[in-house]
Amino acid sequence: MAVIGVSLERDRHPANVIFNKINLRYPVDVFPVNPRGGDLFGQKVYSGIEAIPHSIDLAIIAVRAEYTLDTLRACIDAGAGGATIISGGFAEVGRLDLQQHLAQLARKHRFPFIGPNCLGIYVPGCIDTFFIPSERMIRPEVGKVALVSQSGGVLVDQMTKFAELGIGLSLGVSIGNKALVRELDLLRYLAQDPKTGVIAFYIEGFASGEGREFVTAARECAKPVIVLKAGKTREGMRAVSSHTASMAGDYAVFSAVMAQYGIVEAANELELVSFCEVLSCYQESIDGRVGIISSSGGHGALAVDICGRRGLSIPVIDLQQQAEIRADLTPSVRSIASLNNPIDLTGSATDSDFLEAAEHLSRIPELDCIIMLLLPYSPEITSDIGARLSRLCKRYNKPLVAYVPHVDRYRMLIEGFEFNGVPVSPSIKGAVLMVEALRRCQPC
Repeated sequence: MAVIGVSLERDRHPANVIFNKINLRYPVDVFPVNPRGGDLFGQKVYSGIEAIPHSIDLAIIAVRAEYTLDTLRACIDAGAGGATIISGGFAEVGRLDLQQHLAQLARKHRFPFIGPNCLGIYVPGCIDTFFIPSERMIRPEVGKVALVSQSGGVLVDQMTKFAELGIGLSLGVSIGNKALVRELDLLRYLAQDPKTGVIAFYIEGFASGEGREFVTAARECAKPVIVLKAGKTREGMRAVSSHTASMAGDYAVFSAVMAQYGIVEAANELELVSFCEVLSCYQESIDGRVGIISSSGGHGALAVDICGRRGLSIPVIDLQQQAEIRADLTPSVRSIASLNNPIDLTGSATDSDFLEAAEHLSRIPELDCIIMLLLPYSPEITSDIGARLSRLCKRYNKPLVAYVPHVDRYRMLIEGFEFNGVPVSPSIKGAVLMVEALRRCQPC
């Protein structure tokens, strides 16, 4: 890699941050470039990309906008594989002509670039072109979700949430003004990427006719596609235009088309995170008939209300099935448990009670998903319950979604679910949203 535009005076210049981070933390040979040459952090600074005695796979361009065209031409002449243009000062501030010249030059030479006005590319353990210091980045682990965002800030914020909730990332791309490489290009690439199982987008707007191509490609994609759309209101459309110079278009039409084509639309960031997590665990859609198990009647009632508002059904468990469940519960719980969906096992429940209830619900064909509301405060629940419940539901091929308060002392319990491919939410609403995503991710 070459980082073009490093400063010899400002150690915290964005280009310097990128160079230093890659040089110290990633398995990549990286070379700093500044026309004046010199020395940076003990490394030779090259006067131009053509002076580097190695072929360059990716050039990071972080020069002033007026220098980007010549810099891009130099990268092409040097035989670089592609570029990420971090620099701002293009269409978002009215300089559409300069942005168009960049794209025209790149198309002429079949030279791909991300940006401008972006953070670029993040792949866990491989590469990070973000100009955010390492100590300020919270990084998700390797996983199945690819996240493409016009906004670098939204991407970093979602990556932080992913890391906090244990959601793994295959690739994060901030495309900024997307002068050349756009959502459609990345959708087609990620549809074939063996490391990606779920593709999520934060989209501000499309060029004329581009939205139709995008939803058509998403429909043909075998992987779940999730979209969080900005610019839903008149004021939002104005904000989008000033941010990345995008045309927001008619949101109501786009939203209706996404639903028709089987694309999962997230209404907000909470839905985006929940949808990404659950769809990275389960690929098959459901009808939305939910069984709920809890040790708290209040939590079960709250979950039922949220399910109802989301169009999910809570089928009644008939008396015969209730009797069979009750017979298998421990004596201390058998007489006090409420078993008419939601199942309230009470605070006296043991691991065995949860496992018996889950096994019975897994065998009921009228239920196609289970929400497990686990309160680790119960004295007879162990840290193994997450793993044991996960493996039980896998045997029956019944999707399981868990709610567990995300507190460090419950980490072992949560990991028992996560290590076995069961999504866990820190909120009841988040758990219900995961089930909704499975219902909405329907084949066309």
